[in-house]
Amino acid sequence: MRTKIPIDIIELESSNYHLILPSQFNGEQNAYWVVDTGASKSVFDKNLTDFILSENGETEDLHAANMSEEPLKTSSGILKPLLFGKLKVDNMKVALMDMNHINELYQKVTDYKICGLLGSDFLVKYNAVIDYKRKRLLLTS
Repeated sequence: MRTKIPIDIIELESSNYHLILPSQFNGEQNAYWVVDTGASKSVFDKNLTDFILSENGETEDLHAANMSEEPLKTSSGILKPLLFGKLKVDNMKVALMDMNHINELYQKVTDYKICGLLGSDFLVKYNAVIDYKRKRLLLTS
């Protein structure tokens, strides 16, 4: 099944674009993700405990391609079922970390509260195609 989901393209700084993808928990609560093609693993805000099905309390190192040589300390978890358009995703594995710093950055230009970053693990699994012209993300299950 192929699902087409509208994306919002926001400009954080001049010529610095980020893709925002909506999702829903429980079919009603909107949650917004940043599509991060450079991230190897999807990340979710550990403060949004209502949407976390289970959490592994052990700390893991998440190596991020950023300015710091130090890996980020995260734990891992599994999310409650959520919808990306018509695509239902069960037992999504994510790294859990505090996303407050991300939301502070985005609040400068948008009202979206970011719940997580969709990384290549998710994008590859669902054969994601970004259609910039039509402002949508195509996912195949």
